[in-house]
Amino acid sequence: MQPLLDARGRWTVLAVCCLSMFLVGLDTTIVNVGLPAIGDGLGVGTRGLEWVVDAYTLVLAALLISSGALADRFGRRRVFRYGLAVFGAASLLCALAPSAGVLVAARALQGIGASMLSPVALAIVVNAMPDPKERARAIGVWAAVFGLSMAAGPVTGGALVEALGWRSLFWINAPVVVAALVLSAVFVPESRAPRPQRLDLPGQALLTVAVAVSVGALIEGPHIGWTSPAALGLYGCAAVATVAFVRVESRRPEPLMDLRLFRRPVFGGAVLGALAVFVALNVTLLLSTFYLQHGRGWTPLAAGTATLPMAVGATVCAPLAGRLVGRLGPRPPLLLAGGFLTAGGLCLVGLDQDTGVPLLLTAYLLVGIGFGFANAPLTNTAVSGLPPARAGVAGAITSTARQLGAALGIALAGGLVATAGPAELARASRPGWMLVAACGAFLFLVAHASRPKKDSDGRRGGVPRRPSESWTAARQP
Repeated sequence: MQPLLDARGRWTVLAVCCLSMFLVGLDTTIVNVGLPAIGDGLGVGTRGLEWVVDAYTLVLAALLISSGALADRFGRRRVFRYGLAVFGAASLLCALAPSAGVLVAARALQGIGASMLSPVALAIVVNAMPDPKERARAIGVWAAVFGLSMAAGPVTGGALVEALGWRSLFWINAPVVVAALVLSAVFVPESRAPRPQRLDLPGQALLTVAVAVSVGALIEGPHIGWTSPAALGLYGCAAVATVAFVRVESRRPEPLMDLRLFRRPVFGGAVLGALAVFVALNVTLLLSTFYLQHGRGWTPLAAGTATLPMAVGATVCAPLAGRLVGRLGPRPPLLLAGGFLTAGGLCLVGLDQDTGVPLLLTAYLLVGIGFGFANAPLTNTAVSGLPPARAGVAGAITSTARQLGAALGIALAGGLVATAGPAELARASRPGWMLVAACGAFLFLVAHASRPKKDSDGRRGGVPRRPSESWTAARQP
């Protein structure tokens, strides 16, 4: 039984977990801006450089849900600390990599460690804060740190590469990992499911294959052709693994993922909303990097600095979203997120070579605000769909949706500008900004699905009275 913590203890746990979340989010985007320097340093071409990013994304996405399930069973702090150790060791290997092959392998190892951090840290926070309103506020802070880390990656990476070289992108992880290991040992209590669920090895294996092949198809699609025989083979493999996973899970008494949850519009909408938000974020980051550096000749540091309004918007608005969720439910912040994200995309649908910097900064600010308002309600809705005993899996489901959204956004944005020269980048990227606006519009549908409904006792609200309430409803035939 997890000991009850006082308010200071609960928020200290949140701070320690946010430190690890900042590390994972930063590492997702910080490497992008250093790819040209990595290519020069290791003598590797564009395809090899893409796998420096994709190896991390692929492994992370494939293992998130399995890591969350293992943490629920064997102890969340234990798995969290293992993840920190693996991530730290892999970062050192990245920093010392003598070749591109070693770097890609080390990045895959980083993905293994990161899969044990993101959903597990969220599960620790959920179990430390049983009160739904306090938990919603905490998730708002969590979302702010995550948004800040994702958006701050480009500017941090640009500064490090220019000052210390590309290897510093990985050395910087070492002191953060050491601090998180010490703090987690002192302040984070162990927690696990009161009744350990039996391991669902077939379900975990099939889900890993389905997610890995799906992400791999998104990564390779722009290069091998979306309708090529190889791509069709990947689609078929992903479809077979997905169907087999659904059949296996529907017959198990204790499945890895209770698929009946997806029958609930609120839960399904939260997962799809997380995917859409990360499509928009990654399209924005990648198109901006190409446009500013290759299209307008900006330095990596200048291009990264231009995205600071995005980081500011996400950081300021995410805690506010958490408070709104705690008081009013998920719908109001989702409506705000949809409006700001749509406006940010529409600002740049007419992008050209001479678009003014004020308009660019305004668009990035609007996208950041939309991202900040979206994360907390989507995450809170997902973790409220499962009891605290399954918090690791609950957090991992939305984390997996985010990674799929990131891979899809990168694939789509990369496909738009892959063959465009510097002078054509602005025009080629316009459909991408329409996609960002469309993702914002989709959040209006998610907000509609999340409307609070009267329960049998006449209550309204977006936050369940008891953490297990929505789980009980989902399990009713």
